[in-house]
Amino acid sequence: MSLLVVGLSHRSAPVSVLERASLSVDAKVKLLHDTLAAEPAAEATLLATCNRIELYADVDKFHAGVAELSTLLAQHSGVALEELTPYLYVHYEDRAVHHLFSVACGLDSMVVGEGQILGQIKDALALGQELHTAGRLINDLFQQALRVGKRAHSETGIDRAGQSLVTFGLEQLAVHLPVGEWAAGKRALVIGAGSMSSLAAATLARVGVAEIVVANRTAERAERLVDILVASGTGVGARAVAMAAVADELTRVDVVVSCTGATGLVLTGDDVAAAVAVAGAGAGGPAGLVPSPPLPDSRGAAPDPAPQTPARLDGAPAGLDPEVVARLVAAAEAGGRLADAGAARTISAGQQVEGCPVGDGRSALTGVDANSLELHGTWADQGEAAAQRQPRRGVRAQVDGTDIRLALLDLAMPRDIDAAVHRIPGVRLVDIESLAGASADAPMAADVDAVRGIVAEEVAAFGAAQRAAHITPTVVALRAMAAEVVAMEVARLDGRVPDLDERQRAEVTQTVRRVVDKLLHAPTVRVKQLASEPGGAGYAEALRELFDLDPQTVASVSRADVADPKNDDPGRAS
Repeated sequence: MSLLVVGLSHRSAPVSVLERASLSVDAKVKLLHDTLAAEPAAEATLLATCNRIELYADVDKFHAGVAELSTLLAQHSGVALEELTPYLYVHYEDRAVHHLFSVACGLDSMVVGEGQILGQIKDALALGQELHTAGRLINDLFQQALRVGKRAHSETGIDRAGQSLVTFGLEQLAVHLPVGEWAAGKRALVIGAGSMSSLAAATLARVGVAEIVVANRTAERAERLVDILVASGTGVGARAVAMAAVADELTRVDVVVSCTGATGLVLTGDDVAAAVAVAGAGAGGPAGLVPSPPLPDSRGAAPDPAPQTPARLDGAPAGLDPEVVARLVAAAEAGGRLADAGAARTISAGQQVEGCPVGDGRSALTGVDANSLELHGTWADQGEAAAQRQPRRGVRAQVDGTDIRLALLDLAMPRDIDAAVHRIPGVRLVDIESLAGASADAPMAADVDAVRGIVAEEVAAFGAAQRAAHITPTVVALRAMAAEVVAMEVARLDGRVPDLDERQRAEVTQTVRRVVDKLLHAPTVRVKQLASEPGGAGYAEALRELFDLDPQTVASVSRADVADPKNDDPGRAS
């Protein structure tokens, strides 16, 4: 086994670098094909999530492999190699196995113990299998990682140490209030209908929001999610809207959760400022909410104030305050810009990221908590959609004396929501970067130590199994050679003693075979034991040298073993 992983994650790189290094679906496919075309790699797959980009490969040369994989990651991510290199980490052989098993258990996640990464690992394996870049080692490794992750969640309380990124994000929005109390009766907008957006909608329904509006580029997927929410039994009202309607919906909701596969912003600072202004004007301007100041330009300086010219709004009631009218006009114009942008966006439905949409949203649900899965049901149409608009709540959450008019949770990578919105009075934004800082301060559960013990145990077992499997073709080739020698000697005996009857010939043949089997039994059992220990890879070569085994025969046994469909289960005894 010469497993190599080269990657970067939230632990090694800032969010800004991870955003720039994120890969499109086409880039992932091209990266894997180019990895296999590179000389050092025999098989490979890619684990690309919101928080990490890791390239796994079976290589025959360590240094050449590191150089080639690093270059390919830089080339396909669009980040220069000299800029990317300081953030890259490398794991080799058992350390690479330990890393993936730790990732599968949620020990390396932004929120320790979260189970959604299992779905991402499953998708990484599926991608390698679909592209035929995953061979025996990658298949064994990733299937075992899935089993280790499930074992950690079933045998320990790691779930208590961590939670889904959605729940953690909502807790950060709620600040000092319980999430259920904070969310009760609110109206929410969920942008996107992939796995993470679906989980967000299910979580919002469970914690008691009054209505959920789902906006997605593909109407069918939005409607499917709405049907599931309505059939969940939580009593939440749900309806689907087009992306072009986001600007209008933004003025009516209290909470927004966004996680799309888009490569640009879904909500700009101007979009959010305009929505808050319209909501504030419509509500008569609650006490304590000051008008939103203009956002700084690219140099950080505030633009010149707009001239005080009369504004016109068709159909406005007579006597309406001119300042309010002006803000409504500006909001309408900004809303139009958002609608145009929303209609023109191209979202990669197949983009795979941890905590972001994946394919049709099914596979990434692996490992999420039971309550969330119960809300999802199956991704088949069920129930009838119930679209009911709930009245906008008049009471806003108070955080440190600030009137929070709009709470935003951005779970996308690259980000969906402009980070500049945090400057807008009445707006609270929680994104991947702020979640990373908050989770770093979160206390670790005692069960984490138990999971680390499981990981260490499984890494040792996996390494032993792989090393033992490596010598198996040599042992099989040795026994095949012995069987051939027996057959030749029996044929020679027939020529010398032709008068033997069938019973006598069978007895002689069986005796010779028993002698050979007994002579080979102890050495072959012992060599498997020795080969399973660290540093035991040389025993296979020694066996081939001692018995002068044909390398081509050993290689043909290896190929037959890989091709055998009975060998799909990497957990079988070697």
